[in-house]
Amino acid sequence: MIKKILIANRGEIAVRIVRACAELGITSAAIYTEPDRHSLHVKKADEAYNLGPDSLSGYLNAHRIVNVAIAAGCDALHPGYGFLSENPELARICEQRNIKFIGPKSTVIKHMGDKIEARKSMIEAGVPVIPGSEANLKDVDEALLLAEEFGYPIMLKATSGGGGRGIRRCNTPAELTKNYDRVLSEATKAFGSADIFMEKCVVDPKHIEVQVLADSHGNAIHLFERDCSIQRRHQKLIEIAPSPQLSPEQREYIGDLAVKAAKYTGYTNAGTVEFLLDGDDKFYFMEMNTRLQVEHTITEQITGIDIVKEQIRIAAGMPLSYQQEEITHHGYAMEFRINAEDPKNDFLPSFGRITRYFAAGGPGVRTDGAIYTGYYIPPFYDSMCAKLIVWAAEWDELLCRSQRALNDIVVYGVKTTIPYQLEILKNPQFRAAQFDTSFVEDHPELVNYSTRNPPSRRAAVIAAALAAHMGL
Repeated sequence: MIKKILIANRGEIAVRIVRACAELGITSAAIYTEPDRHSLHVKKADEAYNLGPDSLSGYLNAHRIVNVAIAAGCDALHPGYGFLSENPELARICEQRNIKFIGPKSTVIKHMGDKIEARKSMIEAGVPVIPGSEANLKDVDEALLLAEEFGYPIMLKATSGGGGRGIRRCNTPAELTKNYDRVLSEATKAFGSADIFMEKCVVDPKHIEVQVLADSHGNAIHLFERDCSIQRRHQKLIEIAPSPQLSPEQREYIGDLAVKAAKYTGYTNAGTVEFLLDGDDKFYFMEMNTRLQVEHTITEQITGIDIVKEQIRIAAGMPLSYQQEEITHHGYAMEFRINAEDPKNDFLPSFGRITRYFAAGGPGVRTDGAIYTGYYIPPFYDSMCAKLIVWAAEWDELLCRSQRALNDIVVYGVKTTIPYQLEILKNPQFRAAQFDTSFVEDHPELVNYSTRNPPSRRAAVIAAALAAHMGL
C-alpha cells in the first residue's frame, strides 16, 4: 500500500485528500505558496512544504513539485483537480521518477485531453459524438466553410481545453469571424496551444456526466450520473446526482456508454465522461475529464463509495473494491459551489478576510471547505471557497433541506453566491426538475434578490458584535 502522498493542490480539495489519507493511515504532505501560508490544507496535512513566493507558478511547476515529493520521501502524488491535474507532463515525470501518479497514465491524459483525438476514439468505440471538424481548424476561412455545412449555431473550442474555458458559441458568420481570434488567444493563454476545432452547437442541452472507476486489472465500472446543467458561462453552479431528469433506461444506457469509453481508451483510476442530452433525447459525447471532479462528492453521497480512497487503492495496484452489480444509488444529492463572488455585480470575485464563518450542519448535510473565521481569501486563485453537499431520500425533501442548509451558512467579510443559489431553489422550473444549460441565461431576474438579512442573520450579526465588544 502507498505510505506517503504529496498533494499537488490547495484549498478544499487538498483538505479532502488529507482526510482520505488519514482514514487509510497514509501520511499526507501538502505544498503551498506564500499567499497560502495560513490555508487550511497547510494546517490539516501531516507535513507542508513551501514552494516560494510565487502565488500561482508554484502550483504549476511540475518538476519542482515532483522534486519536493521525492525530497519528502513520498511514494505517490495526488493532483486533485485544476492546476496540473490534467497535464500529461506531471504524470510523465512521476512515471519517470518512480512516483505513483494517482490518476491515469500520461499517455491517456494526453490522448483524451486532445479533443480531436478523443472524438476519434469515441467514434471507434461506438460512442455517439457531436458532428464536428475531423481535425484542427487551419484558419477562419475553413471555419466559415464548415459552419455553412453544419449549420449555425456552432461552437468554437480549444482542442486542449477544459473547465469551460476556450469555448465560444457563434450564431452567425459575423460572430464566428469575431470570435475566432478570441478563442485562439484564450486557448494559447490557458492551455499553451493555439489549436481549435468546431462542433455543431447542441441548443439548450442537458449536461449529464458519468463517474467511472477503472483499475489496472481490466475492470471498469460506473457510479451513475450527475446533472450539471445549472451553469453560468460553462462554469457549474449546482450539481445533482442522480439526474432527476433521466429515466431508468436512459441511466443504464449512458452508464454503459461511459464504461465502454473507459475500457476502449485503457483508462485507469477515477474519471468522468461528459455528455450532452438534446431535445430529442439523444446523448452525445462531449469530453472526458481525466481527473477527480469537483462534484465527486454527490456521487459519494448517493452510493456510499469514497472515490478518493478508491483512487488511492487503484494507484497502489489493487483491484476495484466493487463490481457493477454491487453498486446502487439511494436518494438524491445536490452540491452548491459556494463562490466568493457578487452575483449582483456580474459575479465579480469578492476576495478578502472572512470576519465570521459558520458552516452548515444537520442530517444529510456535508460541507467541504477551506475557509475559517479570520482566513483571508487571496485574489490569485479560483473563487470557490466551499462546497455544500446535501442529501435526502426524495427530490422534494432535498429541495427543502438544501434551502435550510444554505440558510445555515454564514459568511461575513466577502460576498458569496449563496443568496443567488437560494433564488434558484425557489424557482418553479427548477423545483419541477425541468431545466437545461440555458436556465441561468433564461432567468436574469434571479439576481434581483433582497440584500437585507433575515431575522436569524441579524441576530447572528448582533451576537457577533456583542461577543467582539466583550472580548469573547
